[in-house]
Amino acid sequence: MEQTTVPGRPTSSFPTAPQFSSPFRSSGPIVGLDGSVPSRAPTPIASSGPVADFGSSVTPQTTSPFFSSGPPIGTQPSHFRVPPPSIRSNGPSGPPSYPAQDVSSYQQMQAPRYYPVAQPSAPLGSSPFIHQPRGPPPTGSFQPLSQTPAVSMGPMQSSSQMVPRSNVPQLSEPSFTTTKIPSQPPLHGYSNVPPRPSMPSFQPDTQFHASRPVSQPPMQGVPPAHVPATHPSYYSHQSIVPPPPPVGGSLGYSSRDQLQHPMTAPPIGGVQGLVEEFQSLSIGSVPGSLNPGVDTNLLPRPLSGDEVSTKIPEIYPMNCHPRFFRLTTHALPNSQSLFSRWHLPLGAVVHPLAETPDGEEVPVINFGPVGIIRCRRCRTYVNPYVTFTDVGRKWRCNLCSLLNDVPMEYYCALDANGRRCDIDQRPELCKGSVDFVASTEYMVRPPMPPLYFFLIDVSVSAVRSGLLEIVAKTIKSCLDDLPGFPRTQIGFITFDSTLHFHNLKSSLTQPQMLVVADLDDIFLPLPDDLLVNLSESRHVVEAFLDSLPVMFQGSANVESALGPALKASLMVMSQLGGKLLIFQSTLPSLGVGRLRLRGDDLRVYGTDKEHPLRLPEDSFYKQMAAELTKNQIAVDIYAFSEKYTDIASLGSLAKYTGGQVYHYPSFQVALHREKLSYELGRNLRRETAWESVMRIRCGKGVRFTSYHGHFMLRSADLLALPAVDCDKAFAMQLALEENLLTTQTVYFQVALLYTSSSGERRIRVHTAAAPVVTDLHEMYNQADTGAIVALLGRIAIESSLSQKLEDARQSIHLKLVKSLKEYRNLFAVQHRLSGRLIYPESLRLLPLYVLALCKSVALRGGYADAPLDDRCAAGYNMMILPVARMLKLLYPSLFRINENLLKDSKEYEESLIQLPLTALNLDPKGIYILDDGFNFIIWLGRMLQSDLVNNILGVDFASISDLSKVVVSEHENPISKKLMRILNQLREKNRSSYPSCRLVRQGEQPRELSLFLTNLIEDPTAGSSSYVDWILQLHRQAQS
Repeated sequence: MEQTTVPGRPTSSFPTAPQFSSPFRSSGPIVGLDGSVPSRAPTPIASSGPVADFGSSVTPQTTSPFFSSGPPIGTQPSHFRVPPPSIRSNGPSGPPSYPAQDVSSYQQMQAPRYYPVAQPSAPLGSSPFIHQPRGPPPTGSFQPLSQTPAVSMGPMQSSSQMVPRSNVPQLSEPSFTTTKIPSQPPLHGYSNVPPRPSMPSFQPDTQFHASRPVSQPPMQGVPPAHVPATHPSYYSHQSIVPPPPPVGGSLGYSSRDQLQHPMTAPPIGGVQGLVEEFQSLSIGSVPGSLNPGVDTNLLPRPLSGDEVSTKIPEIYPMNCHPRFFRLTTHALPNSQSLFSRWHLPLGAVVHPLAETPDGEEVPVINFGPVGIIRCRRCRTYVNPYVTFTDVGRKWRCNLCSLLNDVPMEYYCALDANGRRCDIDQRPELCKGSVDFVASTEYMVRPPMPPLYFFLIDVSVSAVRSGLLEIVAKTIKSCLDDLPGFPRTQIGFITFDSTLHFHNLKSSLTQPQMLVVADLDDIFLPLPDDLLVNLSESRHVVEAFLDSLPVMFQGSANVESALGPALKASLMVMSQLGGKLLIFQSTLPSLGVGRLRLRGDDLRVYGTDKEHPLRLPEDSFYKQMAAELTKNQIAVDIYAFSEKYTDIASLGSLAKYTGGQVYHYPSFQVALHREKLSYELGRNLRRETAWESVMRIRCGKGVRFTSYHGHFMLRSADLLALPAVDCDKAFAMQLALEENLLTTQTVYFQVALLYTSSSGERRIRVHTAAAPVVTDLHEMYNQADTGAIVALLGRIAIESSLSQKLEDARQSIHLKLVKSLKEYRNLFAVQHRLSGRLIYPESLRLLPLYVLALCKSVALRGGYADAPLDDRCAAGYNMMILPVARMLKLLYPSLFRINENLLKDSKEYEESLIQLPLTALNLDPKGIYILDDGFNFIIWLGRMLQSDLVNNILGVDFASISDLSKVVVSEHENPISKKLMRILNQLREKNRSSYPSCRLVRQGEQPRELSLFLTNLIEDPTAGSSSYVDWILQLHRQAQS
């Protein structure tokens, strides 16, 4: 029995979005005890009786937003000096300090002054990422790779302009193969990329030739003739890991492994059996230079998006799908000593209501009067990993091993293998994810109807921006699709310096507005008529929405009394709970909760006074969030302003109520109309789980220590979620309770108790198993990069709320370095690896994602790199993102589309080829789309054909003075129609948000730098490293 109880709630089907399945859809008839229960209606959430749960009072939290139980503290590097606030520094500026490190080793290896760049340099030899099989190393040599001419980016610099690189260890091998390539004439056309330092040289392996040199002068232009058609994506081989028995067991090495590799010796234990299963990147030097380097073409890149390992589903086929539950490593350590060598976060990412493809809906199980089958001691729900004994009369809990009696109505005989004869007819015994229909014992009150309450700022800034018209039209268009018909409730309050209550009683022909000017003593003028049933008062609601855009048209009121309006909304909604949508266009200035302008004092940046700017200024908002959560009210914030609105304070309302922050900086109706309309419409139409609580149980020896996301923590392990939907994910960290785990498998079970919009109480249950191992290599081999990045990002954002941004970045950098160093130590003795950066195949993309995290809006640079509101909004957003959307945000997709636009109508729809995020791929004659899942940035080269640009814009480009005000829309020409079809195809891949389009012309500053070039993660920006330099830095630190 769960420890806290929450009420219930209602819903109907989701008719407006047939393209994707609701997370609540049933895959067919509900499976009952005897299978005779009639088929359930095909609504997303079938209605049944009420249900109840775990009950306990809400305790106001004292932690700050994003605050975890133990924020990692970065180590200040020994060669680091804090830059002044105006200087940006995204990446750690020096190697972190280690306890017994001799700094003199770096001093002895400093590179001398660079040789003049005008001198033709030899090409850089390279070794591709090598996946060595078990057994003796292969003999023979590889054929040399084809050599591509070096791309010169501008006129050569003299040696006097070069800055010597320090702290670069001299790495060389006795033999290498290189071929000199003559220098090429300088290229013109690109002058807006920050000067790129000459890339370090690369030391070849004796068996490989360089594919192209890496050292390049600063980028000045990339004519199309010198741009490679495509960059080959990184292909890696999967390591061969013999699967353990389904019940668990250490992923050790058995005779089966030796049969697969008969030439290998018997396992001696530990790492020996997999000693050569690693990936490597050769680090070398060019003749006559001490500057190490790598071939950029061979660097791993996530050009195919999120990668989910297929090993675990094969080993544990009854686990829930990874879209619902992902561990940072699917091989848990068996001891504290092994755990201490892991260095990366150990935890999980949970996405309980993730959308499912058609045909893979979560089955609904109704046990009827018998009740849900659960363990008496640990309250685990029956799942595929329980075992039945005593001829089927008892079942053993897989989490706590307790023997439980099988109810007579649930009894079934066992076959010769000890399996129930009806196991294939019972989804709860053969599927990792199910929805249980809960009984009345899981309720403390009858399920409440879905309630949508709108709190709308009508000050002069909101009126002039055109915000009211879009909001009113969007709400009106969604009235037919609001979940819960015919029980749905709705209400409105508008505010400026006073509060405006709107009487929407069904007996009225027109809505009535009642104004309350006393902000210190809030009262409800008509308590019973401010919330109405939508189906009964539909005509009055529509009349109000029609009049809203013009109702305050003549207002000149610049004040905003958000705090008193919040208190009034709580008074209206407290009986039913529901969702509160706040539309705020200016800084709250009157009454309780008024805020002031912060962040304009540049002296605090880079000091200990910096992080409070990212915390709520007034405790009022945290206290209101606790009260709202207690009354089952979730808050979504829609913030529109060209000026500072203190997202740090307003966002805490969404943070602690399970809501979301939608930020539209520099809001313009023409540019943001479709984005706001789509995202508000999705928020209103999508199926929502109301009055929810979530708990994650795990087996003996492990426990969850901290949770990250948007929720209120009611007890040590119970997350209160007044509303949750398919767009929100949560992360948590694991710890070992015992010094040594004796079990071979650890089980996890996620239980989300919620009320559907149709008024049925349900429990969404996800169950998964993971093996316990004694081998550190196996932990790395089964690592999940996506889950690690999602958890690491949340930890870093929470750390930035209690320390400087530089310290938060340094903290995740240090974790990465320690993990690479630990992994390297597994192989350094057996192999000559002095010139290689080695890493597990499963984590080949982790260095790039950590670099992208350091360059993200939430964590990068300092004051000058991101407005304070933008930084806070990005932090709130990243705290709720599922894994795939987080990775897409960190490493956006870059496509070249001008060739697609010029092709025939039958050919242009060919799949777009994703390019690495570097300016080396930009052609001044090309058109590129950068897609991060939230925005499209369309980059127009300065040498682009004018007729192509004119067709896209629909007007003569020469007549446009400001591209920031241009709206990309469909025009009556084939080029424009093809572009819109490409954009719509990209939008179809991610329905959670609506990427709006922004046009940027090459050389248009500062827009090109702020919107486009800063998203080219692999290039250096002011104060941050390029991808190549980052890899070299990691290599040096992993060797130290």
